[in-house]
Amino acid sequence: MTLFDYHFKNYNYRLIVYILTLNILGVLVINSATGQDSALVNKQILGIGVGLIIAVFLSLLDYHKITSMATLVYIACVVGLLAVLFFGENVNNATRWLKLPGIGQIQPSEFVKVGLIVFFSWFFNKKQEKLNYLTTLLLAGTLLLVVFGLIYEEPDLSTGLVIIFVFTCMLFAAGLSYRWIWGGLAVMVPVGTLFIYLLQYDRVPFLKGYQARRILAFFFKEKYAEANLQQDNSIMAIGSGMLHGKGLNYTANSVKNGNFLSEEQTDFIFAVIGEELGFVGCTMVIIMIALIVFECLIMAAKAKDMAGRLLCVGMAALLAFQSFSNIAVATGVFPNTGLPLPFISYGVSSLLSMYIGIGLTLNAGLQRKISNY
Repeated sequence: MTLFDYHFKNYNYRLIVYILTLNILGVLVINSATGQDSALVNKQILGIGVGLIIAVFLSLLDYHKITSMATLVYIACVVGLLAVLFFGENVNNATRWLKLPGIGQIQPSEFVKVGLIVFFSWFFNKKQEKLNYLTTLLLAGTLLLVVFGLIYEEPDLSTGLVIIFVFTCMLFAAGLSYRWIWGGLAVMVPVGTLFIYLLQYDRVPFLKGYQARRILAFFFKEKYAEANLQQDNSIMAIGSGMLHGKGLNYTANSVKNGNFLSEEQTDFIFAVIGEELGFVGCTMVIIMIALIVFECLIMAAKAKDMAGRLLCVGMAALLAFQSFSNIAVATGVFPNTGLPLPFISYGVSSLLSMYIGIGLTLNAGLQRKISNY
């Protein structure tokens, strides 16, 4: 397929508009959350510009050319994560970043999220006929666990959970039998209950102390009140914004002052939105994200083949779960985790990775299956 085979009437301009709307809002809120730090704001704006160019380029490049290199993409993901463990920059007791000459600091795990969507789109497409074979599922699970293990070692459990969720959604969309689904649920419920029970007695060796406290604080709020302090402050900030908020760049009695929140420009940016833009601003953000996810799912339904469908489903799952997780943490619905709010939170790695995924999704939307009507 060449560039000119595309039907540009199928190009999803709405998706670009929704994303740019979130980008603009994000820049305004980042400017406020960072105390009008022009260096960070300009870096985010540059990231938006570069990301948009990448997305447009990828949207015109046949996604089959990308998925045909899926094995190399997977290897690159593993190599990138290994490089972090051996040569990464340690910040706040976590090694998640690489410093590259001429580029600066990047977070490979952000790009791995999209890399795995590309790889498993190819893998599940190739294994359609044998998807429900035990050997296929074990192979897919092993390939996922290799990446999960490397991310967990950073440590970055929240990103690890994101890739597991996205993998599960893609596996379901690829045609996983309900026998496996019901069997998995039958195992997960008792195992989850046992996990919480053992966690109370410090009998879960693979969790670090702060990770265990955050989970326990979610279930036993009074006993672990200190672990909920950030989230309690976030909820208070969102509530204080009421209907219309206190206005952008609000400083008097703001949660941005006095270390009431950590990482206001990334993990808890929704608290700043709630305080400064109120219920109206929060609702607008949620609606825009929901529209983006909806457009991805619509393109999945119209994709010409399984690989294109899974690319769209993977991005929909990534955007939906990561957005929900960020907002759920800010509102106390989830245990405290460190995930950026897509297209809004500060972070060029996250921004560029999302734009890469959107570019591939847009291309899948251009190549629709032929209707019989």
